Amino acid sequence: MELSSTVDLITTKLELNAMKAFLEVSEKRSGVAINEMDNQWVASVRDIATKSKRRRVAVKLLNINKRIKIIAERNQRYRVFCSESRKSNDQIGGEYHRNNWVKNLSESALFLKDDDLVGIDKAQQELIGWLMDQELRRTVTSVVGMGGLGKTALVANTFNKQVVKQHFDCCVWITVSQQYVVTDLFKSMIKELYGKAKEKIEPKINLDSMNYRELLESLVSFLEPRRYLIVIDDVWSNQFWQDISIALPANMNGSRILLTTRKEEVASFTFGAVNHIHRLKILPFDESLALFCKKAFVGKGGQCPPYLESLASKLVAKCEALPLAIVALGGLMASKNSIPEWNEVYNNLNRELSENDTYFERLKYISLLSYHDLSYRSIPEVVAGRYLTELICRGLLQIVSRNGSGRLKECKMHDIFREFAVSISKSVKFVVKSDGIEEVEDNGIRRWSIEAKEKEMKSESKAALYRVRTLFVFAVNETSKSSFNKLPSGFKLMRVLDLEDTPIDELPHELVYLFNLRYLNLTGTQVKELPKSIGKLYNLQSLDMRETQIKELPAEIVKLKNLRHLIAYRLNINRMEFDCWIGIVVPSNICLLNNLQILNSVEARGDFIKQLRKMTLLRELKVGNVHETDEKNLCVAISKMVHLESLGVKSCNEDELLKMDALESAPPDLADLFLAGKLEKVPHWFNSLNNLTYLYLHWSRLRDDFLARIQALPNLRHFSMVNAYEGEKLFFLEGFQKLKVLTIGGSPRLKEIVINKGVMPVLQDLYILYCQEFTTLPHDWEHQPDLKQVCLISVAPWLLEKIWRLERMDEQAVTGIMLSRQKGTEAVFKITRWFE
Repeated sequence: MELSSTVDLITTKLELNAMKAFLEVSEKRSGVAINEMDNQWVASVRDIATKSKRRRVAVKLLNINKRIKIIAERNQRYRVFCSESRKSNDQIGGEYHRNNWVKNLSESALFLKDDDLVGIDKAQQELIGWLMDQELRRTVTSVVGMGGLGKTALVANTFNKQVVKQHFDCCVWITVSQQYVVTDLFKSMIKELYGKAKEKIEPKINLDSMNYRELLESLVSFLEPRRYLIVIDDVWSNQFWQDISIALPANMNGSRILLTTRKEEVASFTFGAVNHIHRLKILPFDESLALFCKKAFVGKGGQCPPYLESLASKLVAKCEALPLAIVALGGLMASKNSIPEWNEVYNNLNRELSENDTYFERLKYISLLSYHDLSYRSIPEVVAGRYLTELICRGLLQIVSRNGSGRLKECKMHDIFREFAVSISKSVKFVVKSDGIEEVEDNGIRRWSIEAKEKEMKSESKAALYRVRTLFVFAVNETSKSSFNKLPSGFKLMRVLDLEDTPIDELPHELVYLFNLRYLNLTGTQVKELPKSIGKLYNLQSLDMRETQIKELPAEIVKLKNLRHLIAYRLNINRMEFDCWIGIVVPSNICLLNNLQILNSVEARGDFIKQLRKMTLLRELKVGNVHETDEKNLCVAISKMVHLESLGVKSCNEDELLKMDALESAPPDLADLFLAGKLEKVPHWFNSLNNLTYLYLHWSRLRDDFLARIQALPNLRHFSMVNAYEGEKLFFLEGFQKLKVLTIGGSPRLKEIVINKGVMPVLQDLYILYCQEFTTLPHDWEHQPDLKQVCLISVAPWLLEKIWRLERMDEQAVTGIMLSRQKGTEAVFKITRWFE
């Protein structure tokens, strides 16, 4: 039995590896229409793969292997049954069909008429200007934008302009997409070039038999003496340019290369030539509506009937200015004439997007290309950050807000893309959302989001949890608290547990049995302590305890050898006070967690600062209760943290000197710096902060001119000072070329700030807070053309009265500002720049 079980285990492992590879390929294919039989097969394989990972008991291995065989046999049996009807379409789901479909989509844009396009005039004039300027060197122009924004349509329409074609000796259109063979591209170019030039390829030469070198020689010899225009549509990587540029001679004939891409890194590539970039913008609403009407009311000359105007506007708003979505939705509505029909589509747009392939298959495929181009493999934090940036650059995510240092804080997904994501999520059982009351069908769900409204979850719902790997809990009110004091058993697959803001005051006892748990979020709960048994969560990687009642971690925390993120701090509501944040007490041997990348925030006790030098992988560190005598050990530790991106240091009290002069230079990637404590002077190593974007000086109480070492920081975007300066006048004489936000608060003697001409040219927001003697604002607002708002809180009363008086007298032209609001007796004035 033991030998048999071992063989079964090995067999299952091999099958599991094969399943992973198969599922990876199937996900890449999911952008193209796949028949329902293939979909069912993929779902079956995914389900059995999940069970194979889960079941390691010998008696169950045999059943798993039997199911694997049954799935394969069933697929083969029905595939044979349908084979005759599919012989002519053998390649429909494969790479050949997909690449040709992309090529057809691209080249069909060449036949769009001017009347089919809206809002391209200005962009087209810019492109034509670059194509036909007097530059003799070969130039490269990139049109970049998210999928579906109309890059190909714009370039195709420009390519077809007679004035453009007459300017060049020869013109070629190439569609690349993600998969390409260089020699095939060369052959296509040769056929098109020689065909349009009505020249024959050398006799007795079979183009298909030519090797790479022969194809290259043929292309170069044809293009070298000519002024050529090559359009390359849908470029996905810089590698493509390296593959093809050798065939495009850099002659001095005024040749041009025009490419489209959805990747910023491709557009920004140097190309070894003069290059231009046109970043395509979304359509204004009026042009979006005009494009929609062209498609929806073809028989009416593109004119929307008055009785449908309101619904048309609502549908266009759903498309969020994405031309491809507008065209698809307009095509759908072209066959519908009555208000009930239009209301039906508007109220059930989610269903239409997921089910109506006639109009939305192309949109779905193009939008999914950006996602499937990312790696399938699991990736560490840094790569995840890069992928998030990539998804934004490709238009799948849109930025809502950034934090003070310019890092992403909130993103949203385009409504149309979100509907596709929801549809796919349902089909692959990616996540289930419930209220914790209704019974959830146990259908292999792996991720569950619960919005608890009642005191107890139903036991039927709890029973379905045994397969779940990710659980997000949103407790609506205090009455749902008891739902989470006890977790159901059988949770062994749980990897992610998010209890943020759930009204619990202690951890469920069952938590310590979640051996596979990787992520635990307790943010905003009332939990007061972690049990010693927390040390059993050997695989835990992220522990988030922000804004909890936990003040100290048990010694057993050091058993979590895989822990990478330890986050635990409480913010003071009054950010002007010295203790603006409070960390947590950790064991002095916390350095044994040598995989830690984030340690935010801790209160230094014992020899913690001395031991800190062993934590060389830290990317984020925030430490409080630092003494003057800790200077040497602290600076040695920081110097060893070569990956550090964010650093916060707070002295033990407001009168203790924060000394960091022993640090020779700052870590090269440091982007955020928070120093809280009395400084004698600005440390000399500030000169090395070349990548710093966010600087916070808190209770520094500097007296001399301290801005000389700060004003030259090349990337500083956010500068905040709270009780950082004890003088009456603060002079910004030069520099601060990228500063966007300036905050000055808690300086009781400060009366005036002076900003010289040319300083802070891109400043957007200025905050003066709790500076009771402050009386004089800068005079020349025109030197800050991007300034959007100035916010004054608790400054000299007569300054507020003066501004209020000028506002009432309608003298904004004199002050350059106008009053936006006043709040109660606190006299909070927000002053917004007056734009003409």
